[in-house]
Amino acid sequence: MRAAIACAAALMLGCGAAPAEKTAASSVTLPTGYPERPFARVQFDKLTWRPTEGNTLGVETAVVEGDPSKPGYYLTINHFPKGVMSRPHYHPDERYVIVLRGTWYTDEGEEFRPRQSVPLKPGDFMRHPKGGPHYDGAIDEDTWVAISGYGPTKATVIDGGPLFGKSTP
Repeated sequence: MRAAIACAAALMLGCGAAPAEKTAASSVTLPTGYPERPFARVQFDKLTWRPTEGNTLGVETAVVEGDPSKPGYYLTINHFPKGVMSRPHYHPDERYVIVLRGTWYTDEGEEFRPRQSVPLKPGDFMRHPKGGPHYDGAIDEDTWVAISGYGPTKATVIDGGPLFGKSTP
């Protein structure tokens, strides 16, 4: 598990690692470099897990880097219990996801069809484009995914209902 997290973090952090500066071609302020910005090490078994966005079905999030509710880079790990998926929703930012453990089922669109979702295994990658309707989660086993992007972010549920529900009736 630690190797998967390290691999995921290295891939995701590579998306935005550079000195803190704004250029004419960029409107993103990137972090400063060493020594002003120290190295960071996060151990999976010491993460702080919290319920994800108002759910009662056991979905948890651990923030690894940044703050998803604020501007800037963030990296989280989400845990989906067996049989729980998000309902069709979208985000205001582009998000990058790597499966760490379990099988993560994904689909696009506004219609919830978990039996037609695409399974992704540990090490597999998915990009959620800004504003793209989708849903995802676990069907037959607990699943952990690393999610990164540039905040602030949130989930807007297409039908206005709860974000999470059962993946099978």
